[in-house]
Amino acid sequence: MHCSLALLRLLYPQTEASSRLFHQAWRPSFQPGHGETLDLRYRLPFRADALRPQKCRPSSSFAYIPATACVSSVEPDTHTYPFILKAVAKLTVLREGEKVHCAALKDGFESLMFVQNALVHFYGACGRAESALHLFDKMPDKDLVAWNSVINVHALNGMPNESLAIYRKMGLENVKPDGFTLVSLLTACSELGALALGRRAHVYMKKVGLDKNLHAANALLVLYAKCGNIMEAKKVFDELEERSVVSWTSLIVGFAVNGFGEEALQLFREMEMRRLVPSEITFIGVLYACSHCGMVDEGFAYFDRMAKEYGIVPKIEHYGCMVDLMGRAGLVKKAYEYICEMPIEPSAVIWRTLLGACTITGNLTIGEIARDELRKLEPKHCGDYVLLSNLYASERRWSDVHNVRKAMLKDGAIYAVLLEMTRLLRLEGYAPHTSNVLADIEEEEKENALSYHSEKIAIAFVLINTPPGTRSYLKFSGYFSAECYDA
Repeated sequence: MHCSLALLRLLYPQTEASSRLFHQAWRPSFQPGHGETLDLRYRLPFRADALRPQKCRPSSSFAYIPATACVSSVEPDTHTYPFILKAVAKLTVLREGEKVHCAALKDGFESLMFVQNALVHFYGACGRAESALHLFDKMPDKDLVAWNSVINVHALNGMPNESLAIYRKMGLENVKPDGFTLVSLLTACSELGALALGRRAHVYMKKVGLDKNLHAANALLVLYAKCGNIMEAKKVFDELEERSVVSWTSLIVGFAVNGFGEEALQLFREMEMRRLVPSEITFIGVLYACSHCGMVDEGFAYFDRMAKEYGIVPKIEHYGCMVDLMGRAGLVKKAYEYICEMPIEPSAVIWRTLLGACTITGNLTIGEIARDELRKLEPKHCGDYVLLSNLYASERRWSDVHNVRKAMLKDGAIYAVLLEMTRLLRLEGYAPHTSNVLADIEEEEKENALSYHSEKIAIAFVLINTPPGTRSYLKFSGYFSAECYDA
């Protein structure tokens, strides 16, 4: 028995092996006394599932173990539920996890802190941030793990504002953050473009020595890159004593999206020289860099290498980079044929990328096709209005231009701010590029149309929602018009 259990301990990351040993270790003659707890033989398969690598799917230990325990009259103990909940969190099976939650409540273990922490993590992994927060608020005593879990839950579920609010509450209760806290905080800052708060977090990291924490440093690198401060991101990278694939990938993507394509490709070559294995995200940065450098042949070569040398199956993001690569190079017809031959269904982003390329190159036929596909997938996406308007104007379909503009523009406070922005810009010497407006309308109407470009609307929205004097950073994933660039 003890030998089998020792082997089970050694093999717990390999769930199938640990499961076999579990059944071998169990003797039918074993008769537990009344109230005997679930012993090591039951808990280790749970731990096996909980500690397996994320890319491996846990086995169904949470299904067969409780059944066996029930038949054998063995009761779960305080260590059972955290491991089960970690396993179901990796599987993101909400219903099974809710059953485990009910069982923990029935057995009287829900009030234990580490069970509560596991429940918060589970509900967050299943996208139930509200349930996770509800459990967190009910906890009478909250340790750092609990705070980290609930902050991370909101950061990873697209709720960065809520994540920062909980972090502030954590500070008010004099709970000191650790490296895990900083990763979640910096992730939320990255999503919001909150560079000032990220800088303060950086100062704190240096003060307490967390700048040496690889995970926190990687999150800081991403923050600076996303906010456009690529030189600061490079400085963080250079100061790292240890660099993971995530570190290299973050800077490669950062260089690429900030227009430093050559630097991104050079960094990738250096990464390969160090025998590091790039990830699928690394190749998104590489392909994006090729796109912005106009390196079509090199982009196709990297795309082929990704699958042949590294065994990475291309995803929709990789195909999107290839369409963008060809579109920016003016190869619109080739891009369209590429989309038609893709092994996966093209998304709205793919068609929108093609439509953007068509409006620049003037390919009306393919532009119409892309527009029709977008109408099927996302008929009311606001980012398509300007592209559609320009496309209609190129075809001299003025009534359609008028209808698109009418649908896009609605009265409201944001347009009052746009008028004031235009007035102040004129005082600084700005003059609208009315030649960019293809519609057959009067000069004054052309100037009015230029006031409502999406980039200017974004800036007006920021001005309305931030205090005076706030420095703001805007990120645009598409093409930036010459008109707004000059303004």
